[in-house]
Amino acid sequence: MATPESESFVRTFARGLRVIEVMGQSTGRQNIAQISEAAGLSRTVVRRLLLTLVELGFVKTDEKDYWLTPKVLRLGMTYLFSLPFWRQSQWILEELGTKIKQSCAIAVLDGNEIVYIQRFHTKRILSMNPSIGSRLPAYPVSMGRILLANLPEPALKEYLAGLEFKKLTSRTIADPEQLLKAIELVREEGYAWVDGELDDAICGLAVPVRDQEGNVIAAMNVSLLSGEFTKEQAKSEFLSPLKVAASQLRARA
Repeated sequence: MATPESESFVRTFARGLRVIEVMGQSTGRQNIAQISEAAGLSRTVVRRLLLTLVELGFVKTDEKDYWLTPKVLRLGMTYLFSLPFWRQSQWILEELGTKIKQSCAIAVLDGNEIVYIQRFHTKRILSMNPSIGSRLPAYPVSMGRILLANLPEPALKEYLAGLEFKKLTSRTIADPEQLLKAIELVREEGYAWVDGELDDAICGLAVPVRDQEGNVIAAMNVSLLSGEFTKEQAKSEFLSPLKVAASQLRARA
């Protein structure tokens, strides 16, 4: 693996991607000084990178400010199109959500976060209303617990050792030993139930999505209003439909 100190690491390429990333984290137009500060790069370097991105069509400018173009979507959509099940995932979620009359989603793990790659919502219960590309910390949400539970042991230990826990609600598990116990329970039960750890008002039930070889490649969940369902009620009503939908994705993975 190439590291920033190795000869294989292309520093300029990495900086260009960093500029695109920070520009996407802010709305509206930005000047060189703003992008430079956000990216942690000198203004001279940022200016050269921006001019290159303008030439390639990823950025536009009026000679004062800079903004991303729709061409940047190709970078993200390339990942989604590379997933063999993604094209069918929307109708599978729509079928599931319509049947159970609840919001549902599919996510993958990226570092310490989950990333939504598909979502179907029947009601808005999260204030942030996550969509494709939205990110949430993995440890306090049901899909994150599923994905963490299926990490190899060395990767899970590294995750737990390096994670900066935050007490997001009064019910958030913010201790590595307690989280490990919760993850072990997920492994034992084959599903994850998380209630009020990211948001006091939200609970979720999640199951793994596997490929043809049985490897966990994503997680699927149903989001519910906390207090409306107990774990056993949610399991009784939603676990079977979730597993069926996940198996439909597996058939296409």
